[in-house]
Amino acid sequence: MKRDFQDEKFMSLAIGLAKKGIGKTHPNPAVGAVITKAGKVISSAYHRKAGAMHAEAMALQKAGRLARGATLYGTLEACSHYGKTPPCADAIIKSGIKRAVFSMKDPNPVNSGRGIERLKKAGIKTECGLLEKESSELNRPFIKYMRARLPYVTLKMAQSIDGKIADPNGRSKWITSERSRQLAHKMRSQNDAVMIGVNTLIKDDPLLTDRTSKNGRQPVRVIVDTRLRTPSESRVFSNGDAAGGKVLIAGGRSASPEKKALLEKNGAQVILLPENGRHVDLKALMKHLAGMNITSILCEGGGELCASLLQERLADEALFFISPRIIGGRTSPTSCGGAGNDIKKSLNLRDVSVRRVGEDILVRGLI
Repeated sequence: MKRDFQDEKFMSLAIGLAKKGIGKTHPNPAVGAVITKAGKVISSAYHRKAGAMHAEAMALQKAGRLARGATLYGTLEACSHYGKTPPCADAIIKSGIKRAVFSMKDPNPVNSGRGIERLKKAGIKTECGLLEKESSELNRPFIKYMRARLPYVTLKMAQSIDGKIADPNGRSKWITSERSRQLAHKMRSQNDAVMIGVNTLIKDDPLLTDRTSKNGRQPVRVIVDTRLRTPSESRVFSNGDAAGGKVLIAGGRSASPEKKALLEKNGAQVILLPENGRHVDLKALMKHLAGMNITSILCEGGGELCASLLQERLADEALFFISPRIIGGRTSPTSCGGAGNDIKKSLNLRDVSVRRVGEDILVRGLI
């Protein structure tokens, strides 16, 4: 669509509002809406959580009668179907909105294009595509989930500048700075699940919770453990569902029924999946998690699990927290294990960004 300074300004405001909902709207997308008249904002809102009023409906409610003849800016096409709330397209039509500008079409096949078409048929001037790239970046997990029915997987590595995630004795606390760890907790809050391999669980005994959470919501904690070696005394069992989120252990079908029963007695949900060689079939795991409405996963290692996700082409994004430390050691584990690739076949990240986090460097890129 034709770019206009005023339109961009108001859509940018809507995008800023949508960002407030990231990590809180599972399994819905983060959406912002702004209503303007005569070049001034008369109301704005963002979607706060699944089941709550959508951004457009909330903004319309705030605007009341002032919405008649106004322009609505939304980061995502208005819904035209009934879910937990009524269709926003109907609310827009009833409000008397004169013009609607959306940043992107809804990737949900139930609605895609239908909301826009309904508004146009009602005589509302409707446009779509303004700052589409920016809005798409907000909802990459939702887009992948709707199009592929798989979770969006982010690999998060904390490593030394020479690529080590632990010293030769397996110690990894702490390679990166406190500020990096705080940011990692925030990232947990923005994902539906946190995933690690059983070797990392045994070595580090992490809680895998978001210690910065203020709304009580915790990610599902997923442990990939083919033989069900997770120790009963692991700290992931110490918090319970209310404080620490659900613990899901993914084992192979050849795992011991006795071990499964013991882990379930500790409060874990244990699923037994097909095996690919000697390991859990990760594609089967991703399909199972998608069936649980898990749209985004933060994988925190170890190196073998990260390598397997890359090899299976199940990872979408990579985050490298790089400390200025040099650890060295031929036996020190690296952030990405596996057999490795020929340099000509190595993976190049796309849309790479680099920033400082305290004394560390954060490198982020799409896979």
